Amino acid sequence: MAELLEASGIRLGASAADRDDAIRQVGAVLVEIGAVDPAYVDGMLEREESVSTFVGEAVAIPHGTNAAREHVRRTALAVVQFPGGVDWGGQEVKLCVGIAAQGSEQVQILSALARTLLDAEQAAQLREASDPDTILRILTATEEEAVQ
Repeated sequence: MAELLEASGIRLGASAADRDDAIRQVGAVLVEIGAVDPAYVDGMLEREESVSTFVGEAVAIPHGTNAAREHVRRTALAVVQFPGGVDWGGQEVKLCVGIAAQGSEQVQILSALARTLLDAEQAAQLREASDPDTILRILTATEEEAVQ
């Protein structure tokens, strides 16, 4: 998991005005850690317009369109926690896991993340985490499943 998610890619206790603001924030983390060019964030917003990335358990997994992959420098994850919640098209989101993927590994990552994030107990631990290590520990197990 160290190659996809690092403590520097995790933000706890954030707040967002709305869904697009939340996507911009998780996208900004991907830019900050050097995973994507700023244009990738536009692809994340475009993806959300065509299909919601809300997956349940107060979690969304925003990611860019296929065309936006040209703006990905390296495959990585970013996590932003919104304890106060964000309206996501009528659903409340408290955790955003942003994905930047250069190729087809995005499908494996999405699948593994969805399995973990839809587990009510693990999703609650992620939503309520007070330190990056908790998020790293839970999602590290997810990543190990994704590459098997």
